[in-house]
Amino acid sequence: MTTQNSDPLHGITLQALLTELVDHYGWETLAARISINCFKSDPSIKSSLKFLRKTPWAREKLEQFYLQHKGVNTGHTASPRKPATQPAARAKPAAPRAADFQANIWGKK
Repeated sequence: MTTQNSDPLHGITLQALLTELVDHYGWETLAARISINCFKSDPSIKSSLKFLRKTPWAREKLEQFYLQHKGVNTGHTASPRKPATQPAARAKPAAPRAADFQANIWGKK
């Protein structure tokens, strides 16, 4: 039994994806469409790959643009890859009340 992967980016390397977009659009157009400094300031495949591998949000933008370029309808604007999760914000503990503090001093609690 063969299982089919539903990820439209399955089997496509980041280097192949970036190279195809640069060949088709060029660095200037790519920088205008995706506002990432590595496409604007002295762009190269090597430096852009290094940045994209370390920066998930930038990679997601590039992948989404690539899918639009290919005409793949993902049905949403997020990347098909699993997004990074953010830790939940901690609630501040309630400040002790003066009455509780005094009760603890006098042994009434």
